[in-house]
Amino acid sequence: MKCSVLRSSLKDFTYIYLLAGQDFEDLPDTLKKVFGEPELVMDLELTPERKLAYEDVTQVMQNLSEQGYHLQMPPQEDTTGLLQLPGKPKQTTLL
Repeated sequence: MKCSVLRSSLKDFTYIYLLAGQDFEDLPDTLKKVFGEPELVMDLELTPERKLAYEDVTQVMQNLSEQGYHLQMPPQEDTTGLLQLPGKPKQTTLL
C-alpha cells in the first residue's frame, strides 16, 4: 500500500499518512485547520511486515483503506528523553 507522510506545520510530532492518490485538500476541514500547512516528509510502501517508529502498521493500513488517511498524534511519553514534548524539558545527555 503506497502512501505519503505529511508533517504538520502547527503541531510538533503530528503527521498524516495519506493514501496514494488522495489529496490533502479532500480531508475534513476541521482536520486541515488544526494540522496547518502540510510538509511532505516521504513517500513509502506499507506492508504488514514493515516496522513504523510510533504507529502500528496494521492500524495505519486499516485507516488508509477505510478513510484514505491516518493521523499520527504526538507521543504521550518519550522513553529516550530526547524529544521536546510539551511540558517536558529536553534531556541533554544520552548516558
